[in-house]
Order: sequence, then C-alpha cells, then structure tokens
Amino acid sequence: MLLTATDAGQIALEFLMADWNISDDKREWFTIFNSRLIGESWYIVELGVEGFPDRWFIQVYDTAMCDPNYTFFSPISGSQGYVDFQDVPEMIAEVLVAERKSR
Repeated sequence: MLLTATDAGQIALEFLMADWNISDDKREWFTIFNSRLIGESWYIVELGVEGFPDRWFIQVYDTAMCDPNYTFFSPISGSQGYVDFQDVPEMIAEVLVAERKSR
C-alpha cells in the first residue's frame, strides 16, 4: 500500500470539504481523529468537529478515492435542538444540523 494513514486522513478531509462545499477557511474546525488500515487496500478515517460528538467515517481506498456513501454518527438527534452551535461558524452548524436530521 502506497497510501499512508496520514495521506488517507487528508484525502478524506478534502472529500468531506468538497462534498459539503465547505471553504478552506473553515477547514480548521475539522479534526482527523483516527485513520486505520483495514485489510490491504483501504482505510477508515474518522473525522469530526473538535468539541462535538458527531463523527464521519469515510472509506479511503488505495486508489486515493473515497467511498461516497460515508457514515455519519451522532448521539444527538435532529429533534434535540441545536444549542451546542453557539460558537461555531454558521456553515459548520448547517452541516451538522443537516447530517443530524438526515440520520
């Protein structure tokens, strides 16, 4: 495998930014929590917003492509309110609200 865990993390982060059309100046809000090799040909990368329990799990293949059917997990449902978004940029809050509502 030519792809490293760090490479896979960056590829997954780029994928998420592009998928949600998040500008580069908001990238600092996202953290790569884990990137682990599964088998011989792909990684699972765990991304999130620091300080929030929400997580994206994205598969990154050895071809440097991401599976577009990533998994989002949050212990907070869309119906529980969004008081935890007071200190984040509006775009980040919108992404988390949309993901929470859709799961």
